[in-house]
Amino acid sequence: MNRRSFLTATAASAVVPLPTATAPHRIGMTDVARLQQKFAAVVARDHQHGGMRGIETRALELAAEAIDLQDRGSAGQRVRGQLYAVAAAFTSSAMWAAIDGRRFDAAQRHHDRASRLAGMSGDQTIQFRIWSHAGTLYRHLGRPSAALAANDVARNLSLTRRDPLFGSLGHARHAAIHGTTGDRSAVCRSLGHAQEALDRAESAAPRPVWLEAFYGQSELDSLALAAHLALGSWSTAEAHAHRSLATLRTHMHRSRAITTARLARAQLGQGDLEPAVSTAMSIPHAAVHHPRISGMLRAFGAHLRECAPRSPHTRTWTHYEREALA
Repeated sequence: MNRRSFLTATAASAVVPLPTATAPHRIGMTDVARLQQKFAAVVARDHQHGGMRGIETRALELAAEAIDLQDRGSAGQRVRGQLYAVAAAFTSSAMWAAIDGRRFDAAQRHHDRASRLAGMSGDQTIQFRIWSHAGTLYRHLGRPSAALAANDVARNLSLTRRDPLFGSLGHARHAAIHGTTGDRSAVCRSLGHAQEALDRAESAAPRPVWLEAFYGQSELDSLALAAHLALGSWSTAEAHAHRSLATLRTHMHRSRAITTARLARAQLGQGDLEPAVSTAMSIPHAAVHHPRISGMLRAFGAHLRECAPRSPHTRTWTHYEREALA
């Protein structure tokens, strides 16, 4: 290289700007809103199908996405709290899918993680959801004392005093737990509190999507149905089943199938074999393989064969059961 070329190259290199440190990505409420839209989709899918491993897996992936987002940029305290809340919400949906799918060990693991995330968020609405789900988990596990204690954590949050709708759900789920203990007076007392709180709730108040998506008069009656079935109050259970089905939202396919299976059990408890079998067989074929619903239908068949082993209706059901639940 000659002297002139060397000087030219040196001068050019001298004016090349040095690399500057890039500012960290700022995470904001638009990122939170994007995740909340995905959460709404998870909730909608759960009400259509429920209990599926795919829902559980997807919810856990989105919870991880919410946590990882915090490590990829800077955010204020409010945004970080919201990210922890949405991560807890996704994890609680995974928990609910596991409960609904009868994967109780997985549900317990999801509860442990969801409750830690919710604690970091400071969001009482998601804390309520997680502990209310825990009460349902322990009820299905046949542990009523633990179920009542977990549901009490949800019911004792100050949120339930500010918004009667949360209080109503807490009381209604308490009634379902009391049903498993055979405490009729506690069931009636809790259902009375649930109805009174529901009647006081302001319908236009802003609430999280998971609560707005399912709770109202129909769900209260569904929980009352579960409580009275556990008590063996068949006619009262049937009345709540019809009332629940009459007001059930059209998108809640899984809930309709569960309530219909419970209605069949209430009819069978009153000795109405033909209506009971007809009701049970009316559940759409797409729903009968749901773990929770198939278990309810097999239990229905066992009760039917026990109380009327030689009935033609029992033969009809047994044939249907072999074909549909195989």
